[in-house]
Parts: sequence; structure tokens; C-alpha cells
Amino acid sequence: MAISLEQLTDSLGKAFGDRLVSVETRYQEVTAIVTPENLIDVATQLKESDDFKFEQLVDLCGVDYSQFGVTEWQTNEASNEGFSRGVDASTTVGRLQFGDELVSVVENGIRFAAVYHLLSYHHNCRLRLKVFAADDGFPVLPTITGVWASADWYEREAFDLFGLLFSGHPDLRRILTDYGFVGHPFRKDFPLIGNVEMRYDSVKRRVVYEPVSIEPRVLVPKVIREDHRYISDEQMIQEQNEAKNNA
Repeated sequence: MAISLEQLTDSLGKAFGDRLVSVETRYQEVTAIVTPENLIDVATQLKESDDFKFEQLVDLCGVDYSQFGVTEWQTNEASNEGFSRGVDASTTVGRLQFGDELVSVVENGIRFAAVYHLLSYHHNCRLRLKVFAADDGFPVLPTITGVWASADWYEREAFDLFGLLFSGHPDLRRILTDYGFVGHPFRKDFPLIGNVEMRYDSVKRRVVYEPVSIEPRVLVPKVIREDHRYISDEQMIQEQNEAKNNA
């Protein structure tokens, strides 16, 4: 039996009360924020309770809110469209150079979060469950593999790309990047060119890792073409004569 968004919101408030930080409806989907301490209890009840029956964990993703809503292309110094677009890296917070410190724009100081997308076949509804890690320097959240087994690889992906740690996970290791990879590429302070590069060393007969040798730069597309609208009549006649002589 399908339930409406209003019914789902009311049921969440009655069932969990203070265990939920907030519940809101936006873009035709309900989002509930829960603390790490209450995550397992809330997730278990969402799956097993007849009022919810969220049998499937559709997806789990990490989020880095440190530069949320900031774009490097919002500038008064250059156009943000066309061939003239481009910015100076020193005048924008959207691009980092080596050694730069990340300036967080998050008001409450909480940077990392995990978002769980749940689906209930029984009630034909979806729920977005969000939990923030308390420590930005060492973000740790409890694993939910005991509730939804499909969270195993999802949590490994969030660890690999965002550096989120999931306590109690049976096999928390990288899943997309190489085991020798340095850093977490989806973090906002990760350099676009990476930290290390690898190549095959014929002497050592193995792959070696070295500091990245690419210089960071902003690529601005530029087109240079000859346009006959902007040449004089004398130049036009000269070009025509040269074409006849070469024919």
C-alpha cells in the first residue's frame, strides 16, 4: 500500500522523535538526518517495522560539504562562458594549489556526511537518510552492513573516494583506486592532477610511484582563425594573386 510524503513524514516523527535531528520534504523526497549514535537503531527499525519496510538500500554515497555552493567560475574578472572564460587561481576558492589550506564554508563546521537512499517496495516510497561525521579530521561512522548487506561495497567506495571510515566493516579497503593510491580523490582539497603518478620501471621490473610531475594550470580554450571580414581590399587582392600564381 502506497503512502504519501506527508504520511511518511508524520510516521517518522512519531516513531523516532528526538532520535532524528530533522525531517524535511524537498524535491518530492523526504530527507531525515540522524546522529551516528542512533544510526543503527533507526536503520534497523526502518527496515523491519511494518510502518516503513525499507527493504532495499539503493545507494550509499559520501559528501564533502567544505566548499558547498562555491564555484570558481563566479568571478568579475572574466566571463563564465564562451572562449574567454578563465579565472586566476589566486583569486578564487574553487581551485587549490599544492600546499594551500582548504577554507571551509560550512556554517556548523561539519564537513563529511554519508547519505543512504532507501526504497520500500511495500509502501512504494523512498527515503533519504543522512548522517554527519562528528570529526572532520578522522570521520568515522558505524557500518550498516548488518542491516543491509549491500552496504558492503558502497561503504568501501565512500572510504576510497571520500576517506569516510566505517567502524565494524568486515573488509574496509579501497575498491576503485589502486592500493598504492595517495589521498581520496572526491575530497574538495584533493588536487586535480593527483599526488603521485606511477610508471613501470624496467630496471626494478615493477610499477613504481613517484611525485606527480604535472604542473597545475587552468586550460582556457582559444580559437585562432583567419576571418576575411577583417582584412583590407589590398590584402584580399594579394591573396587572390598568390593563389593564381600557385595554381
